[in-house]
Amino acid sequence: MEMDLSNPKFLAAIDMGSNSFKLLIVRAESNRKFLVIDHFKEPVVLGRGMISNSSSISPESITKATLALKKFNQILQKNHIIYQTQIVATSAVREAVNKSEFLYKIKEKSGFIDDEIRVLSGVEEARFVYMGILQFLPVYDKTTLAIDIGGGSTEFVIGKSGKVFFSISSKLGHVSLTDEFVKGEKMIVNMRNYIRSVIYESGLVEKVKEIGFDIAVGSSGTIKSIEKAVSLRYGCDLSGSVVPNGGEFSRDWKFNKEELVGVVEKLCEGGDDDEEIRRNGFFKRRSEFILAGAVLLLEIFEILGIKELEVSEYALGEGVIAETLASCCEDYDIKANARWLSVTKLATRFNTDKRMKLASLSVGIAKEMFKGLRKSDELANHQFLDTVSLDEKDLEYLEAACLLHNIGLFIGKKGYHKHSHRIIKNGEQLHGYSTEEVELIALLARHHRKKFPKSTQGSLEGFPKELKEKFKVLCAILRISIAVQHCKLTTFHGLETSNCQEGFELVFNEKSGQSLPPGEVKLSAENVEAELKSELNYFQEFHRARKNHQHYVHILRNKYLYCVVLLNFESLSSEANKQVQNLLY
Repeated sequence: MEMDLSNPKFLAAIDMGSNSFKLLIVRAESNRKFLVIDHFKEPVVLGRGMISNSSSISPESITKATLALKKFNQILQKNHIIYQTQIVATSAVREAVNKSEFLYKIKEKSGFIDDEIRVLSGVEEARFVYMGILQFLPVYDKTTLAIDIGGGSTEFVIGKSGKVFFSISSKLGHVSLTDEFVKGEKMIVNMRNYIRSVIYESGLVEKVKEIGFDIAVGSSGTIKSIEKAVSLRYGCDLSGSVVPNGGEFSRDWKFNKEELVGVVEKLCEGGDDDEEIRRNGFFKRRSEFILAGAVLLLEIFEILGIKELEVSEYALGEGVIAETLASCCEDYDIKANARWLSVTKLATRFNTDKRMKLASLSVGIAKEMFKGLRKSDELANHQFLDTVSLDEKDLEYLEAACLLHNIGLFIGKKGYHKHSHRIIKNGEQLHGYSTEEVELIALLARHHRKKFPKSTQGSLEGFPKELKEKFKVLCAILRISIAVQHCKLTTFHGLETSNCQEGFELVFNEKSGQSLPPGEVKLSAENVEAELKSELNYFQEFHRARKNHQHYVHILRNKYLYCVVLLNFESLSSEANKQVQNLLY
């Protein structure tokens, strides 16, 4: 089946790992990129006891797996995922002697009875990890050694230009190693000896020496947790806040061997209750397994001669999505867009999962508004925007600003839009953009709230006239999209260009039977109107000043919540004019 990506589609991948089950939902775009909309994780721990007790998945784990998949199925049904969901299983299922029984039971009871669960070989798993990394880091043209530490196995792959030269899966995982080796100095020594023997016997060392690599990249929760610990200086004597200062905004997703050694030494200390609390605070649910994972990674560093490891936020799940797109779209290019990668990488670096989700939602809303404006312009056979001609690059700037607008919250809520501007402008992490483009994106993030910018304000003063006008349009769209996604318990259903070619509608549907998180209050229709109207007024003002047209905003309170922006009002027929007048105020 060939997928039509002329409009965005939502795809999903489920990774049944040895430690946790993960659901990934992405928005696939026509320009062959995807944006992670949401992800969910359930700590099933299938691999628990499979070495020390037997090679069977326990009845308790089967029950947990069924409940996790049932929950994922409910999420997918609720979100109306259009195309097939890809479900893959890795090491624990691959190695289980009761694999067939396990797969039959969970499919029967979870609601995925019609979906194929693909049990990946070690080679397939490694390939998907590599493909996922290519969607996050600009390493397509480099010979890359990828390492993914899972609960029951560790995948190694060497690839370049989307092709895998070598891959291997070793039976070394943080859950299985934790089960096999209890904590203590003597046991740590035994675990290190065991890890070394497995790696040397696998033939991995000879292959790495034969092929070589330009860059080493790590993925998976264990490696990401270690990178976060390094960035927050775990293993150092801390005093005061651990929030990086402005000079550290350029820090990338990486750590070196010395930093890894510091983390391992701190983890091996153990002992007092304070350190246990601190470790749990850093590593949370992964705290139980992090020592084994860190020791395993340090041994890999030493054996393979790795000095520094880049870290990828994307891994197997994103690789499954990339393969789905590649198989459904003939022109899909696995080579990642370096510009877009740097944007998603920066956003992920400074945003929490919740803020990343909200930013992603605003991207979709802004894109629909942008497309609606251009469509209205084309249908009317003239430019509403006068001398401004919006193109695909402008859309790219808008999407980037949406995704990055709230990264300043990493520092604090007060004046966070200014922090976002500073991080984007000074972090040197947006690759492939000119200085002017970076400044444009940073200023859009800066002005997504508070006062609307003037043409003579700050760095905007140095922009060419056309770029200033484009900035106003993009900024207005950005502010509306963010205001829309702030409206709790409403679902954005898209933007519709009116038949009379004079405007467009933002269409919402109120969610039913939904509850808000503790402390949050549902917005009334009046609240929604007030929040949106203030932003829409900016949209109207710059049009009125340049075209001398009347512009009106009206929100209809009914079964649906509509926000109607009528552009070029004077061109309406007298009858239509009268009908609109009767609706307004």
